[in-house]
Amino acid sequence: MKDITLYTQPECPPCKITKLFLNDNNIEYKEKDIKADGKARKELTDKYNSYSTPTVVIDGKVIIGFNLDAIEKELNL
Repeated sequence: MKDITLYTQPECPPCKITKLFLNDNNIEYKEKDIKADGKARKELTDKYNSYSTPTVVIDGKVIIGFNLDAIEKELNL
């Protein structure tokens, strides 16, 4: 099982689609809302050098922005 973290924020349509995709494929993930959680926002920018959502981290591999093809590839779907 891969370790997956999804960085999101409210009113982000691509975030919602990414969550639907992961849920439809029965993939477990941790969601971090960068608007509600300042620590998550700092982690996103400092650790992953990302300033946009969704950002998906799969076993340390960072996928910035809405890219279902990259997520599928990383998860071998």
